[in-house]
Formats: sequence, structure tokens, C-alpha cells
Amino acid sequence: MSVKRCFNRYSCGVLFCMLMWGIVHAQEISPIEKAAREGYSKRFTDSTASIQIQLNALRLAEEKKSKADQAICQAYLAMTHRRLLHLKEFTRYAEQSYHIAGTTSDARAKAFASWAMGSLKSYIEDKSRALDYMLEAYGLFTKLEANDLCARIGADISYLFSPGSEEKVKKYADAALAYAEKTGEPENILHARLAVGSYLSDRTASGDHGQWQEAVTFFRQTIELAEKEETKIISKSNIGIAYINLAVLYLNSHKPTDEQAFLACLEKASHIAQQYDLKNVYRSAIGLRGQFFLEKGEYRIAENLFKTGIAYQQALPYKDNYLLAAFYGCLKDLAAREKDYAAYYAYDIPFVRYNQLKYDESTQQMLQNADARFESDKKITRISQLEQENQLQKKNKLLGYGIAAVLLTGLVFMYRSYYYRQRYYQNREDILQQQQANNELRMQLMEKETLESLAEKLSLERRLLQSQMDPHFIFNALGNIQGMILQQDTALAVAYLSKFARLSRRVLEHSRMEKITLEEEIETLKNYIELQQLRLNKGFDYHIECETSIDPQLLLPPLLIQPFVENAIEHGLKPLASSQRGLLSIRFHEQSNEHILVCTITDNGIGLTESRRRKTHDSHRSLSTKITDERLLLMLKDNPHTRLEVREQPVTDGQGTIVTLYIPII
Repeated sequence: MSVKRCFNRYSCGVLFCMLMWGIVHAQEISPIEKAAREGYSKRFTDSTASIQIQLNALRLAEEKKSKADQAICQAYLAMTHRRLLHLKEFTRYAEQSYHIAGTTSDARAKAFASWAMGSLKSYIEDKSRALDYMLEAYGLFTKLEANDLCARIGADISYLFSPGSEEKVKKYADAALAYAEKTGEPENILHARLAVGSYLSDRTASGDHGQWQEAVTFFRQTIELAEKEETKIISKSNIGIAYINLAVLYLNSHKPTDEQAFLACLEKASHIAQQYDLKNVYRSAIGLRGQFFLEKGEYRIAENLFKTGIAYQQALPYKDNYLLAAFYGCLKDLAAREKDYAAYYAYDIPFVRYNQLKYDESTQQMLQNADARFESDKKITRISQLEQENQLQKKNKLLGYGIAAVLLTGLVFMYRSYYYRQRYYQNREDILQQQQANNELRMQLMEKETLESLAEKLSLERRLLQSQMDPHFIFNALGNIQGMILQQDTALAVAYLSKFARLSRRVLEHSRMEKITLEEEIETLKNYIELQQLRLNKGFDYHIECETSIDPQLLLPPLLIQPFVENAIEHGLKPLASSQRGLLSIRFHEQSNEHILVCTITDNGIGLTESRRRKTHDSHRSLSTKITDERLLLMLKDNPHTRLEVREQPVTDGQGTIVTLYIPII
């Protein structure tokens, strides 16, 4: 798991809290701002009381008509709602803070408002706009000589530039450390050193041992500072993150790993996490320790650690599907290394579920952020229009005063002036109204294009996976024809080639379609199986059964069943002894209550166990099975009952394999 990700998610709220405390050193603050800051400090212990205190401070600022205090109070409220993950309230207060600050000349209010807006844009993943606002806040605090604020915002800016511009990441991280050292405050210094350590750690990816040693030395010095000044550091999570980052450096070092130093760092991180209830730090320590023992080959210790991480996460009042999927993925890796396929399958079920939930959350967050960016841009455009209209109204008002003055000098001069000026401003107003109508139309088109592009992406993703199936089949068929030619079996090769040409034409026609009818799929399967019978000298029989209640015109993805028919023939029936007659059976039936078409493929071949034993030294990789798995995974988005089952026939029924496909009915 990404240590940088852990840091950004866990310490962002602490960053703004410490930024607020730092303003005391820069200049005097008002009693209203002190009250709002007091309420903000309670957001971790009593969020309801925290918001209420800040709202009271905002009402007092409105009664006193202090625009600067209003902007700062709303910045506090915005960041409190960010902590609570209330995007709607976060957006509203940040935008109001920035709008009100724009009506004042108070640099402090403008700086806080810019920071709140930068944090909002960063939260909705609008990185370019976030940098604009944060750089604006950074410049204002620099002029105010607020070293602690510059240190913290500089560190935040360096994270935003990563990984696109290494030069700027280094520039702002180093500047943040220089400002922090001027303050002499351990809290600020630790925060800035973590930003510097982040880009030093990124440099170690090149494999240069000298850069790795520089990063390790820097983090050791950082930890010495944290241990020495622990009582003065408010954000204890930063101490735990320093230990985690150093442990990651040891884990990624040239082998062998300094095991003692690595485990000591994780032990310290776990101790701090348990002492101050830092859940992210504790989970990171468990995951890194488990990964270390997994690579070391001590599988039981690694397994217990991964299961401990899962149990700890599930005991929390919220579920982090990303971490649960990661832990189950590690358990799958462990089972694969031990070749424990039953355990691998057991771990794969929750892994797929949490991975899907993670994907759904990511998609939902992406759409939510896109909607938030759209609404924010829409509001900015509307504000710009209102400001233009306000300026126009002011000019019209000044025009009225001018006309009254002109009346004193002469009616004719007043008439001419009034007539031409009114005509001029009327034209300007018509132009502004036309621009407003064009902007609204453009916004509607942007929203429509966003939805259409998302639908097109999903369609292209499905068609890409479908197109990967056809080359695989063609490769196998041409290989069969080549074998017949090399064996000088000309008649059989010509017959096989004729059937293959007909089948290829059908496959090419299907490649242009996302769905085909069941009748067409069955006809394609018959052609394919007959080709295989011809290649294997009629060494097996087949029959296809379809319940009469099933509509032959129902739609399903093309070439979804063929890979499993191919596996049954190649790995089940073909290796049979010449004395035994092969039999391939394909049966379709419908589960109407779940809108599922069930396809069962049964063969009397050598079975899964014998097939796996024979393929122990076979380096061939089943591309068709991998592609079909990906296609079934995409179908899960539309129907949760979609799945694939592969098992051997019961001993009482003889040898062979049964494959069952559950396909959603369109």
C-alpha cells in the first residue's frame, strides 16, 4: 500500500488545524476568530459542538458586519465539514469564504479563503485549480511573513506537484523546511521534513544505493527529532508516518534487508498507533510486516498478520474496501506460493467482492467529483456574469447622475447624451444576455458529453475484451491446418480449411456485434466442434441440447462459450486412449427468476486432476480463459449472479469435467 497515500489521507485535516494555530505568530487575531478557532479545535472530540460554536462565531461576525471575520469563520467551517466528509457543506462554505474575502482588502482573510478553496479543489481532484488557489495563499502568507503558514502550505503544494514535476516538488518541499526551521517549532519541522523525505524516497526508485542511503539517513534524523520533541508535536500521526516511511525504505533496499531495523520501525509505529488510536498507521504496520514475512517465506506468520489486519478493519465502524481487497490479495498470493488451490479459491471470493466494491466506490467518487467540478465551474461562471451585470448597473446609475447634471446646462445636450448612452448600454446588455445564454448551452453540452463519453468508454472496454478472443481462436485453427499439411494429409486439410473459412466468416461478422442470438451461437459451436471432429478423425461424439422454453432469439455475448468447448476437447477428450470413445455434451436451460441462461459443458475426458498433472511442465498460457474471466467480470456490473463453475464429475458418474456458465439474459 502507498505510504504517500496514507500520509495524504491521514494528515490533511491536521495540516489545516496547525495552519490556523500558526496565524497567532503572524499577526493579532480578532475575538471572533478566536471563538471560531476554539470550535474548530473540538472537531475530533465533539463535531456537533464544534460546528455550533463556529456558527455562533459566524453569526456574530455578520452582526458586526466584519467581512474579514466572516470569510475566516466560513473557512473554518469548510475545513470542519471536510473532516466529516460532507462535500456539499464543504463546497458551500469554501466558496462563500472566497467570495466574501474578495469583497475585502484584508490579506489574512484572502489567504484563508484561498487555502480553503485550494483544499476543496484538491479534494475533488481538480489539481490544476487547487495549485492556483494554494499558490495564491502561499504568496499572501509570504508577504505577511507567516513562516509557519508558509511551511505548511509549501509542503502541501509539493505533494500536489508530485509526480509531475520533480523540480517543483523539491523546490517547495525545501522551502517549506527552511520556513519551518525559522519557526523552531517541532510540529512544523516534522511536517516539512516528511514532505522532503517524500521526494527523497521517490528518488530511490532508480536503484541508486547512494540516494537510498541519503533517504534513510534523513528519515533517521527526522525520527530522532520526533522522539526528542514528542510532547510538543500535536499531530502524533506524523510520528507514526515517519516510522512507516523508514520501514518502507528498509523493505525496498538491496537484499538482504536489515531485518532488525525494519521490524524495530514497525514496532515503534504500532506502539504509537495503539497509544493514540491511529488506525491508518496501525493497518500500514500490519500490512508491511505481513509482506516482509511473505517474501521471507515464513508463510504462517504472514498469514496470521494478514488475517489480523482483516479482522481489525472489519471491527471498525466503517469498511475500507481498498485495504480489505489488498489484504485478501496478499492471502491469495500466499496460497498460490504454497499451491493451496482450495485456500486460493476461498480467498478469491472475498477478494473479488471487495475489489468490486472498491471499483464501485471509485466510480461513484469519480462521478461525484466530476459533478462537483461541474457545479463549481457553473457557479464561477454565474458569479462572473453577476459581477458583469453589477458593473453594468453601476455604470447605468452613474449615467443617471450624469444626465441630472446635464439637465442644468441644457435640455438639448441632455437629450442627445441620454439617447446615445442608453443605446450604447442597451447594446452591451443585449450582448451580455446573449453570452449568458451561450454559456448555459455550453454547460448543458458539457454535461451531455460527459455522460456520453462514460458510456462510450464502457462500450469500448467490452468490445476490446471481445476482440481479443478472435485472434486466439484463429491462431489455434491455423495451427491445426498447418499440422495437417505437414503430415501431407491434403484431403483432410482442404476439408478442414473449407469449414474453417465458413466459421471464420461467421466469427468476423460476430466481431462487429456486441450481442448475438442464442441460435447463432449454437450454430457457431456446431461448426467449431465439427472442425475439431475432422481434425481428430471423428474420435469423439457430441450433442447440444436446448430446452424448448428458451427463446432462440435471446441475446448473449459472442464467443463466450467456445473457449470452454475448446478446453474440453483439447485437454479432456483429445488425450483419451484410442480404445475409449469421447463424448461432449452441451446443455442450455434458463433460470427465469434470476434472468440467467445456464450453459453446462460436460465431457468424459481425462478430468481436471489428470490434465493438471500432464501440464506440470507445459509453459503454454491459456489466453482464452483469461479473456473470458475478464468478460465475465465486466458482466458482474449488470447482473450479480454472473459466474463460472469448473469441477470434476463425481466418481460414481465416471471421469470427466463439468463447466457451468451463468450468463445474464439481455
